Amino acid sequence: MRAAQEYVRFTGKYAKLSRRNAIMTQTIAFIGLGNMGGGMAANLLKNGYAVRAFDLSEDALAKAEAHGATRAASAADAATGADAVVTMLPAGKHVESVYAGEVYGAANPGALFLDCSTIDVATARRVIEAATDRGFDMVDAPVSGGIAAANGGTLTFMVGGTDTAFEKAKPILSAMGKAVIHAGGAGNGQAAKICNNMLLGATMVATCESFAMAKKLGLDPQTFYDISSVSSGQSWSMTSYCPVPGVGPQSPSDNGYQGGFAVGLMLKDLKLATEAAALVGASVPMGNAAESLYQLLANQGEAGRDFSLMIEMLEGK
Repeated sequence: MRAAQEYVRFTGKYAKLSRRNAIMTQTIAFIGLGNMGGGMAANLLKNGYAVRAFDLSEDALAKAEAHGATRAASAADAATGADAVVTMLPAGKHVESVYAGEVYGAANPGALFLDCSTIDVATARRVIEAATDRGFDMVDAPVSGGIAAANGGTLTFMVGGTDTAFEKAKPILSAMGKAVIHAGGAGNGQAAKICNNMLLGATMVATCESFAMAKKLGLDPQTFYDISSVSSGQSWSMTSYCPVPGVGPQSPSDNGYQGGFAVGLMLKDLKLATEAAALVGASVPMGNAAESLYQLLANQGEAGRDFSLMIEMLEGK
């Protein structure tokens, strides 16, 4: 009996080692090592992948090297010889330029492309179509979770692409996140992301104005939290990311609204959402209102602080 148990333990360890060795044969080109990309690339390395990294920032490249990545001289250099290419770039124009200008021509036949940037749906679909025409599988896989989740490997990925491309991408994405969800065809990952963040932006505004009003009515913020967090007004913006310092779990409001999800990034996502809504004739009055309010906050020079800072603007601070 004991011999059998030892055999099971041995074979289990052997299987784990075999899977790890299989992963280590895969080289991932990672292009875009900013606040999100740096942590994501580090988690690929922790999970046994070899990473060839490229970014325009010398500091970002140095950090990637410190985690064990190999420095690449360009996006094309990173893609050369890679089994997969992951991109995390600021906007659609950058994604299209990098793939069309460097990646398509450098990547090995059969390489997999994963764009984790948050961009417009139309560009995502156009880039994937171009990749498919060249014989590559590709997914759009924007993320939710912020910098802490990128560093901790607990991101949520919303993935658009064919079933085949999704299955190929899933192990790589799973090395960087806690949830990998297939949203449908090409561009549907972006559609899910911008709809989700439009909901988040509008919910945070409503949460902030409710706390501000409660305070003016003489209601203690902690008391209001205790009531609403277990009532019909409960939301993620309140119970996981409370905009009032000292209330609820630790959040950027407890750190002077530093870190977290920047106002400028929320504004970018809201603009993508309202532009997409206009293209398909969707009515999004709350999304439009949230965009206008975050634009005002950004205009006050607060684009770099956390988006829950909205409460201070509504309080007139």
